[in-house]
Amino acid sequence: MIKKNSTDRRDPYKELNRESWRVFKIMSEFVDGFEQLSHIKPAVSIFGSARANESSEDYKKAREVARLLSDAGFSIISGGGPGIMEAANRGGSEGKSVSVGLNIELPKEQTPNPYQDLSLNFSHFFPRKVMFVKYAAAYVVCPGGFGTLDEMAEMFTLTQTGKTPEIPVILMNRQFWQPLLDWFENTLCHQNMITKEDLEMFCVVDEPQQAVDEILEFYKDRGVHSTREELDKLLHL
Repeated sequence: MIKKNSTDRRDPYKELNRESWRVFKIMSEFVDGFEQLSHIKPAVSIFGSARANESSEDYKKAREVARLLSDAGFSIISGGGPGIMEAANRGGSEGKSVSVGLNIELPKEQTPNPYQDLSLNFSHFFPRKVMFVKYAAAYVVCPGGFGTLDEMAEMFTLTQTGKTPEIPVILMNRQFWQPLLDWFENTLCHQNMITKEDLEMFCVVDEPQQAVDEILEFYKDRGVHSTREELDKLLHL
């Protein structure tokens, strides 16, 4: 509430009007995403650093795992930018399936890569995050920074709380992730912040083929397409 003697000359009704219209922009991002991605299942979302260069092992392995998954019939979803995102889209485009980029408007580090068969653009992080989750049959998490950690933690939280079906979560590069995994076990578990069962939500691999094998093994006896119950659960993301 603006006080009577306030020096703030902004019109509160004008501000409210701006915020209200922003809701329609957010809605349009959801609708556009739902319409354009509805045909890409099954898909795998691949996350990782925008700063990985083409000569790095992380880039090479992300590209290879994406190619292998694409040839196995999975569309590849990445954040659409450089680094690991580029590697994922590049590998996906080299395979048989669709390579999808969920681009976001950022002041730096987010230049769209040229390997996207289907490219979507977002202004807001939260509709973009829903698209990463809603259409994924598995997640592959490569080394990355705060953005990657944010996406990984969100996946863990949604699975832990039952907001999404349990699907494979693969962490690539054990050496990179091990210090964090030690902290999960020795600090979070020890202080009852999470349970031992929570540590079973993911697995860690070093080679692209291992990631593909984990995903194919998970779906061997159950089929890769979502059940009615799983689809209903995703309505409450």
